[in-house]
Amino acid sequence: MTDALPLARFKVLDLTRLRSGPTAVRQFADWGAQVLMVETKGGATDVGTGRRSSDFQNLNRNKRSIELDLKTPEGLEIFYRLADEADVVFENFRPDVKRRLKIDYETLAARNTRLVYVSVSGFGQDGPYADRPGLDQIVQGMGGLMSITGLPGQGPVRAGIAVADSAAGLYGALGAMTALLEREVTGKGRWVRTSLLQAQIAMLDFQAARWLVEGEVPGQAGNDHPTASPMGLFETSDGVINLAVTGQEMFERFCRALGAPQLIDDPRFDRRGRSRNRAPLNAEITEITRRKPVTYWIEVLNGAGVPCGPVNRMDEVFADPQVQHLGIVRAVTHPSLGELKLVGQPMEISGLDGGPQSAAPDAGQHSQAVLEELGYGQPQIEALRRKGVI
Repeated sequence: MTDALPLARFKVLDLTRLRSGPTAVRQFADWGAQVLMVETKGGATDVGTGRRSSDFQNLNRNKRSIELDLKTPEGLEIFYRLADEADVVFENFRPDVKRRLKIDYETLAARNTRLVYVSVSGFGQDGPYADRPGLDQIVQGMGGLMSITGLPGQGPVRAGIAVADSAAGLYGALGAMTALLEREVTGKGRWVRTSLLQAQIAMLDFQAARWLVEGEVPGQAGNDHPTASPMGLFETSDGVINLAVTGQEMFERFCRALGAPQLIDDPRFDRRGRSRNRAPLNAEITEITRRKPVTYWIEVLNGAGVPCGPVNRMDEVFADPQVQHLGIVRAVTHPSLGELKLVGQPMEISGLDGGPQSAAPDAGQHSQAVLEELGYGQPQIEALRRKGVI
């Protein structure tokens, strides 16, 4: 099936670990690229999670694996031969480490001028923080996200997912694909660089613009929207409902559906006043919404064209009929874990079926096959194995 996918013609070497790098490579693997994980011999690609964990399996599906000792001349030569044939190399080593191992962009590009080399780091390839270890939570703090997450006055709060890691991975994949498109014209590869810090700042989006353009330092707004009202969580008779009412026309539809048309003409709640008088407006709305259950308000408000919904637990997310209809859950079979349900691609391309096709490989699972494809004979492979190169 992967042969028919749009990225099947590309060979990708994956030198990455943890989350940001594997997230980038997964975009290629899910759309058919020939992805080979080049894993450190005796190393720990799966630090902190376990190779058979749900996290590792979800990040590293659709790949093959070879184990190499890159500190040996033989291991480095094997890697060079792989890189000579590759279209893309992804790595998230510290800048000094890849140069010391002689697998940096300059070294590989001198051998393969068509190579697109993607570096995903914590803080960038140079500058005062270049050699610092970069982890998602640290960058959520440094990149401003924790200062705007949580309830007012609560103090900094991390987001519930690895925002910086995931965003850096997606930007890395986008950069690689952009460079590959340019290569079709120029015939030459590029060095693509992104970092958790850059990606986190980019994800701040309108909150960053509030400071850069308007000089306003955003604070914590909790479940209320920083600039729009009414928007947030409202109590019902059996839980809470999530509301997002934007613009005057929608506010008027909302008030009528709520059975409170008097709010439309209340001078406190005109276009400019709704955010300024958020607390009394929310109190007026809650006095009404707490009289009926969540399901009632979802039906009534969606019928009026007002965005709203429940606040689902994880089990409820995947039980939702629309989620099931979209088919984002895909199953693969692991030789020892059996059937695994994984999160598939969040985008659809007509006529193509990307996403999970195979489980994540065991470390070095494909070393033999990969070396045979490079032309190594069985006696050579056995000698490399005895020396601990593979």
